[in-house]
Amino acid sequence: MVYYCFNRGFGLRLFGTAGIRLRYPGEIDPVLCYRIGLAVSRLGLSRKAFIVHDSRTTSQVLTLATAAGLMAGGVDVYLVGLAPTPVAAYAAKRGRGVGVSVTASHNPPEYNGLKFYDPEGFEFVRGLEKEVEEAVFNKALSPLGWSEAGRFYTEPGLVDDYVEDLYELTRPRKMAWRPVLVVDLANGAAGHVTPALLRMMGAIPLTVNANPDGFFPVRTPEPRKDVLESYIDLYSSVKPAAVLAHDGDADRLAVLDPVEGFIKQDRVIAFFIDELGGGSKGKVVVSVDTGRVVDEVAERHGLSVERYLLGKTHEKVKEDPDIVIAAEPWKLIYPRWGPWVDGVLQAALISRVVVEEGKRFAEVLKDRGIKEYPWDRRSYKLRPEEKLDAVYRRLAENLRNKFGEPVKETLIDGYRYDYDDGSWVLVRRSGTEPKIRFYMEAPSRDKLKTMVVAVESEVRRTVGEYSAMVEEVTVG
Repeated sequence: MVYYCFNRGFGLRLFGTAGIRLRYPGEIDPVLCYRIGLAVSRLGLSRKAFIVHDSRTTSQVLTLATAAGLMAGGVDVYLVGLAPTPVAAYAAKRGRGVGVSVTASHNPPEYNGLKFYDPEGFEFVRGLEKEVEEAVFNKALSPLGWSEAGRFYTEPGLVDDYVEDLYELTRPRKMAWRPVLVVDLANGAAGHVTPALLRMMGAIPLTVNANPDGFFPVRTPEPRKDVLESYIDLYSSVKPAAVLAHDGDADRLAVLDPVEGFIKQDRVIAFFIDELGGGSKGKVVVSVDTGRVVDEVAERHGLSVERYLLGKTHEKVKEDPDIVIAAEPWKLIYPRWGPWVDGVLQAALISRVVVEEGKRFAEVLKDRGIKEYPWDRRSYKLRPEEKLDAVYRRLAENLRNKFGEPVKETLIDGYRYDYDDGSWVLVRRSGTEPKIRFYMEAPSRDKLKTMVVAVESEVRRTVGEYSAMVEEVTVG
């Protein structure tokens, strides 16, 4: 069994930026998931586990395999079924058990994976992830005796409880109108959740890609700018107050305006700070790829800003009770609700303000002075994968002085260089795919265009230098 795992080339590395995401069946399969479930049972966090899964074609088989491993280790398993990843965290906290989501989030359909939550609703921190990895590859890992096996239950009602509790937290204080909100569910896990909640909020949800389909036949589950804006004519034909787009497991949310198109994630984060941070004392934790509008809005409310690792802001929430909000592009943690990333919560908060104020979400942002600075995000998928690290390091080195001498360098998650005119560039390696990602912001469109051209040229030159090739470029 251990030979089987090592033969897949994992070494001792299963977890990436946010949970486990691997290709099926060459990198992840039911046998590995059984061992992962058994390894998690050995942590001794709880004798209960709550499992949700997304709509991927392999999610059911991996769900049952993971459940078998947990039960073999003496844990009682409660199967919630098809549901957004945040429901796993909600169930873990409510039931004082381990939460499990079988999902690869926004990755392509051939991927699948696992996210785990502790009995307080926190996503596993790196220390726990390391313990699981070590146990998976330990020859001594074996099931408990026949009298200690866990039991299997179904618990589909937890989804309704989650929706009811979230509504009580976010319900509108008044109703100015009944707006149409387009909700693109990405054929994922939230088709029976987010629309129901928005209807309770007083909005009229018009659903797109609402049927669960693990082939993701219409669009990739990653709610990127380039993906979503290709459907803007379809979305805008019903004149919605906003377009809300999930990824496959609904821990993410992207927002579009029918007139202006994709709304930069930094502005959405700044809106949540403005909406939830008033009257609070403490700090906001955001990922290293966020821009200046976040700092501007936090400063208005007297909140300090700390930047941290992408995908690991929950670790800061666990450490510091003074954190008011933690966020990164597409993701929000509101500790008053729970210490987990929750895309359905985001949809509810946006719905509430639109219902209360009687205007499009983009107009709300303008009224609140939440600015948009010119920006660009792009990812380069490279082949062969063995060249990725060398190319990445060289690019980070060459870009440092490309736009002048940096006034600040942030090296906690990639290489971020800030310049005296307010522009910045971040280069980092993806934690889930063989990609190098670039993030840029500038005070003017002309400066941004210069930066994009320079980055594109440097990528092509460096890739050629290492006899590699760019297989795919994605923007947004």
